[in-house]
Amino acid sequence: MTPAAPPLYTLHERIWHWLQAALMGLLIVSGLAIHYPDRLRFLGSMAHAITWHAWLGAFLIINAFLGAFYHLTAEKYHHFLPRMDDFTGAAVRQARFYLYGIFKGERHPLETDPRRKLNPLQKVTYLVLLNILIPSQIVTGVLMWGADRWPNVFDRVGGLWLLGPAHTLGTYLFLAFLIGHLYLATTGPTPGALLRAMVTGSSGNGQAGAE
Repeated sequence: MTPAAPPLYTLHERIWHWLQAALMGLLIVSGLAIHYPDRLRFLGSMAHAITWHAWLGAFLIINAFLGAFYHLTAEKYHHFLPRMDDFTGAAVRQARFYLYGIFKGERHPLETDPRRKLNPLQKVTYLVLLNILIPSQIVTGVLMWGADRWPNVFDRVGGLWLLGPAHTLGTYLFLAFLIGHLYLATTGPTPGALLRAMVTGSSGNGQAGAE
């Protein structure tokens, strides 16, 4: 009897993914409620929106730390480490597939298995997301949250006139990432194949995830 293939995504990875996605989405929504208090009042007053945003941010930081701890201790961090070819030839092949090959029914240029889960463009994207965008959002968000607690530090780094636009820009970059992520999640063999992989753990097709 053939042994069952290992899952593409472990239960921990799936729970972490959906929790992180929910927190990012709620942070974007609550951040927009703070940015446009006259138009978006579903969270009540701006003070309530700020409180929600702060708590959601704290939960995201905790979840991000737990995710980093898991990937380091389980030695799964290599999935996110790009090789030199991921910045050159492999990235070009992947981009060509997204821009041309996918519309011609061509086979995905990379086969995915539990040892290699991310395609070249995913690796580069997550390299920027995990090492630049998320840390910058955390730092700017914490500094604005602590404006009354550490006024000297807050003023020294530029105050609201610098931190506010930087944090808002990061929010819109996250929103762009989520839109692209949702679209690319539909580009598997069937529109729901990649989504099922992140729900059940197994893609059942061997093709690389496009999300």
